[in-house]
Amino acid sequence: MKLLIKNAKIVDFSQTSVGDIYIEDGIIKEVGKELNKNCDVIDAKGYTVMPSFIDLHVHFREPGFTYKEDIESGSRAAVRGGYTTTVLMANTRPCVSSREVYDSIIKRGKEVGLANIHQCITVTKNMRGESTEHLDELLNIEGLKFISEDGRGVMDSKVMIEAMEKAKEKNIVVISHAETHDLSKIDMRLAENTMTWRDITLSEYTGARLHMAHVSTKEAMKYVIESKERGGRVTCEVTPHHIALTSDTEYRVNPPLREEEDREFLIEAIKKGYVDCIGTDHAPHSKEDKEKGAPGMIGLEFSFTVCNTKLVKEGHITLNRLSEIMSYGPSKIMDDEERGGISIGKKADLVLVDPNREVTLDEKFIKSKSSNSPLIGFKGYGEVLMTLKDGQIVYKGGDV
Repeated sequence: MKLLIKNAKIVDFSQTSVGDIYIEDGIIKEVGKELNKNCDVIDAKGYTVMPSFIDLHVHFREPGFTYKEDIESGSRAAVRGGYTTTVLMANTRPCVSSREVYDSIIKRGKEVGLANIHQCITVTKNMRGESTEHLDELLNIEGLKFISEDGRGVMDSKVMIEAMEKAKEKNIVVISHAETHDLSKIDMRLAENTMTWRDITLSEYTGARLHMAHVSTKEAMKYVIESKERGGRVTCEVTPHHIALTSDTEYRVNPPLREEEDREFLIEAIKKGYVDCIGTDHAPHSKEDKEKGAPGMIGLEFSFTVCNTKLVKEGHITLNRLSEIMSYGPSKIMDDEERGGISIGKKADLVLVDPNREVTLDEKFIKSKSSNSPLIGFKGYGEVLMTLKDGQIVYKGGDV
């Protein structure tokens, strides 16, 4: 399979140029000007080509909750949003505490074939917060990158230390959902801040790699920054909704939408280079489940528009920096040297966007089974027009 992208504005974390990209067998073979090849051609004049996006935090709900989402619908949502690599959380039913469940998800991801599917293993066996014995076998899985109990925090510090020590031996990243549950009904800010401090402290104690999911308060981000400045092995993500919305928007999500000063502090942390990546926390729910109080919102299809609008168009960062936190940063956390940039030898996982197009986010953007998001109706800039995985078109808009 050969493909030539012509006349594109090429943007990644380290470059901005205008030229052509030649792809062969899913690999970028040449990047230059006035390339001519005997193959299919995409004329990208007037558009921007970036590395496709990588999301370290999604919920595809399979197995157990496929009325909300499944791997196929979640993958379609991903590529619609320009994502070709996703990391699935483990709070399914059954949760991912066994090789059997893990293998079934990976197999299904390959059958669908739209996006690269990575699956977390639970930190504790069956998410009961008590034992890490399952990790003795499962951390040997080839290609495993992360363990996480996302959806809840691990309350027992001794258990968390055990998990971190085991993960460190295999260079596996621990993803923390920072919430101290006995404080949640008292103050959700305190619940996030105390668990953020604890998990960072335990990471520094054990030397384990720690990734803080959906950081939402200025205090939690300060703990991350302080650890980074001490040389801690901590990385972090922020969500599109926490940089776009505040508590004035009444919508249940966990962690909650915060105050304007928190939103501004998160953006400042992005500007200063302390935030490693955008994580959507794509959390589809049925209408009935949302009415019953289920926390969360979809995020994959809306992420680029929201981030481009609130970060780039409002003058906080460059499109290069946005590419860094949507592609290169997460690729580094995953130790994936094949993706995250546009250069010879990289995988041809690419996204064609129009960052200047005015759009209103509505249900035509949605490929997920669910539509739970207060961002429907958001007016902004930037649309994903085409997504390529391994040089193959996996999503194409109507006007490309």
